[in-house]
Amino acid sequence: MAEIQYRTDLRVDVAAFKDILERSGLAARRPVGDTQRLAKMLAAYNLILTAWSGEVLVGIATCWTDYAYSGYLADLAVAADCQHGGVGRKLVELARATVGPQVTLLLLSAPAAVGFYPKIGMDRFQDCFIFRRSQ
Repeated sequence: MAEIQYRTDLRVDVAAFKDILERSGLAARRPVGDTQRLAKMLAAYNLILTAWSGEVLVGIATCWTDYAYSGYLADLAVAADCQHGGVGRKLVELARATVGPQVTLLLLSAPAAVGFYPKIGMDRFQDCFIFRRSQ
């Protein structure tokens, strides 16, 4: 595998976004069958960090942030064959560095990834509330 290159200046198209969600194992938790919805998601993120092995997208982190106080890490997807190699950790580190130290960065974990986030130094927060989507 080629050396991983991390980028903050590239937007990905819907096909590449769908592909990395599928290759990461997140397809069951994201609307990959609805390309219009995926396109709306991509258009709304104001921070997209990507990881590339040559020309192949192997990881993505998507965020909404005000760059002043709060940020939400909406997606962290790493291709299954690149997991456990530090790609997800690096994407989160880059997200934190990009939004800055004054920003609280939070996320909702997929059940299979709950054990990952404490390993990279994130605190579990109990006082969170949610309205779940109906579709």
